[in-house]
Amino acid sequence: MTSLGKGHSEDLLQDGRKPTLKERLYVVIFESDTPLGKLFDVCLLVMIALSIVLIIIESMQGLPQYWKRVFTVFEYVFTLFFTLEYLLRLYCSPRPREYALSFFGIIDFLSTIPLYLGWIFVSARYLMVLRTFRLIRVFRVFKLFSFLSEGDYLLRSLLLSARKIIVFFLFAVILAVSLGTLMYMVEGGVEGTQFTDIPSSIYWAVATMATVGYGDIAPVTPLGRFLSVLVMLLGYTIIAVPTGIVSAEFIKEGAKRRKAGKCPECGSPLPPKARFCPHCGKSLAAS
Repeated sequence: MTSLGKGHSEDLLQDGRKPTLKERLYVVIFESDTPLGKLFDVCLLVMIALSIVLIIIESMQGLPQYWKRVFTVFEYVFTLFFTLEYLLRLYCSPRPREYALSFFGIIDFLSTIPLYLGWIFVSARYLMVLRTFRLIRVFRVFKLFSFLSEGDYLLRSLLLSARKIIVFFLFAVILAVSLGTLMYMVEGGVEGTQFTDIPSSIYWAVATMATVGYGDIAPVTPLGRFLSVLVMLLGYTIIAVPTGIVSAEFIKEGAKRRKAGKCPECGSPLPPKARFCPHCGKSLAAS
């Protein structure tokens, strides 16, 4: 099927026969190496982006009723297009079940049903924002595979760091509960206090440790303020721990790639004694 999609009706398959309509549709819909395939994918990405923008604008208050009706018409047009596209993907796919259960297959399906669910549950139609995941196809359309490799690189580092991050998370939970309880003991008996219960105090501890500092709950006693200062400084100390854990695994993964003869930046194979990656141009001296 590699010779399909050149725009000529006389194109033949490798076995010498003319491709069927189903095979031509497969090349256009699933491939982006041909002019028609790339045009289809670009149009699809534009439709996805427009549908997301419309649903965001429609949620704004104060829009004239006329514009809401126009947006509704466009939503039906977009949904009809995505429904037809999904059905065509199922039709021309050599393995429809495998496609339907794949990541893109599930996202494609979820992007078609919100409007239909909206006939029963009004707020369900805003699930159309799930179409943003379909924009990931831009990496395949424009041959940005190095970016996908970087995403896989980061994902592997996160997975390898998962146990350490879970331990850190549990430590942070214990610390927040302890500090919140301590602040309740200090501030709870003060008249007009905002620390009326331990859950509110734990909420304050989490917001303070995360250096968010909403200010909706604040201590009034000198001891409580002193404790707040300590929690703020503690937050600055521990907030960088997860970043350090992931960075360490990121470096280890890069070293493994370099040792295996792969670029630590894009993951592409490297020629012997290479000083720069021939694919992404990264300098290999530091790694």
